[in-house]
Amino acid sequence: MTNTKKIKMALAYKGITESELARRIDTSPQAFHQRLKTDKFSTEELDKIASALDAVYTYAFEFPDGTKI
Repeated sequence: MTNTKKIKMALAYKGITESELARRIDTSPQAFHQRLKTDKFSTEELDKIASALDAVYTYAFEFPDGTKI
């Protein structure tokens, strides 16, 4: 699943528009929409988006013994 799809699902879950999220992360709605189209987000950006949504973003390699990297 792409980051864009995850973000859109999180927005729907929280009942927040893309424009509102853009304002919460201090960017313009146009710039944020362009980022969604390219689906290129750094880990730091995903953490900032999660924080703006009162969530935690986790992305890791998880091994059968429970180790996460």
